[in-house]
Amino acid sequence: MTNVEMLMPKMGESIIEGTILTWLKKEGDTIEQDESVLEVATDKVDTEVPATHGGILKKILAKEGEVVAVGAPIAIIETDGENIGDSSEPVAEKEGSKEELIASSPAQTQAILASSPAAFSEQGDDRFYSPLVLSIAKEENIGKAELSTVVGTGKQGRVTKQDILQYVKSREFEKSPSSETNIISQTTPSSPAPRVEVSISAQDEIIEMDRMRKLIAQRMVDSKRISAHVTSFVEADVTNIVLWRNKVKDGFKKKEGESLTFTPFFIEAVAKAIRDFPMINISVDGDKIIKKKDINIGMAVALPTGNLIVPIIKNADQLNLKGLSNKINDLANRARNNKLSPDELSGGTYTVSNVGSFGNVMGTPIIPQPQVAILAIGAIQKKPAVVETPTGDVIAIRHKMFLSHSYDHRVVDGSLGGMFVRRVADYLESFDLNTEI
Repeated sequence: MTNVEMLMPKMGESIIEGTILTWLKKEGDTIEQDESVLEVATDKVDTEVPATHGGILKKILAKEGEVVAVGAPIAIIETDGENIGDSSEPVAEKEGSKEELIASSPAQTQAILASSPAAFSEQGDDRFYSPLVLSIAKEENIGKAELSTVVGTGKQGRVTKQDILQYVKSREFEKSPSSETNIISQTTPSSPAPRVEVSISAQDEIIEMDRMRKLIAQRMVDSKRISAHVTSFVEADVTNIVLWRNKVKDGFKKKEGESLTFTPFFIEAVAKAIRDFPMINISVDGDKIIKKKDINIGMAVALPTGNLIVPIIKNADQLNLKGLSNKINDLANRARNNKLSPDELSGGTYTVSNVGSFGNVMGTPIIPQPQVAILAIGAIQKKPAVVETPTGDVIAIRHKMFLSHSYDHRVVDGSLGGMFVRRVADYLESFDLNTEI
């Protein structure tokens, strides 16, 4: 019999830690290799973690609610067979420094606090802080009292790495010379605003935000503070798309086993327009513009909980309508069943939100950072319109929709933002009725 450490797996690009949500197995249970044994929450997604080996779950090392670094041991599995490897090697040497590993006891946290008494001598709150967060706070000379003001988006209000880094970024902005005369910095402090008093009656219901809603709320507020939002609107005639889809959707469903929605048409048009206007496909890093080579389009998906999640279609410009449809249906289905991996939620360069699926004709979406633009697709409606014909203008019933393009005016001027959304509409309106799929 051999004891093997089960380690916290790497769950995506830039993911360095996760929170243990639920153990699906208990100590003494027999488990199969690749069988799900626990649920882990990261800053991007909640996911099930499979067993790395088959055997008996001998000991659980990380309790529910604990924050564990990638590469840290979370359980010991007793397995048959020869020794698979030397599991006695210190985990800190495998994956990183001691400060990035699990805070399994108060002693480890206190050790970090003691290493910088000046930074943490003030009285603070009693919230749990992971060693990684405390390490960043120490390096940035953030005292415990100041740390207690940082808004936490993790489980039970825990401050995540992203929270502390965002706070540091905002803190540096406030201290910059230009911020002394900057109206934005005067009206939007990096620390959380004072809590607004809310009147509560006996009939009111108090609902605690779940972890995802807290994260969404924080990111939306951050985006409005960071980006100068401007929205341009265009109305598109999508009659050709509606007629063609009505003609082929039954055959497509029978052949592919899934529905042909309007979303692939929108994604295809956006990808083509991005190739025409590559400066929409950028990110901002301080005073630098990062021009992205890949066209990775995110699509907002509503979850049964009411929250939204944005899976990413990687290299969307390289897929045809059929490929886009298959990819979109797969991502949407797995998103609603909490089966996405963190990698499928990261790396987006542009985002599309179909507000028309809720019956809305238009919207003013908020840009997901660090992207600089997002397109909202409105509901398709039948409208009377003037149509030019060889024999003169006529009034006809057409299928029309609004496109709402929100963009970051720091780096995207009105001409580029407006021309881009107009180009998307042009691609939709010029759809060829003879297209084969």
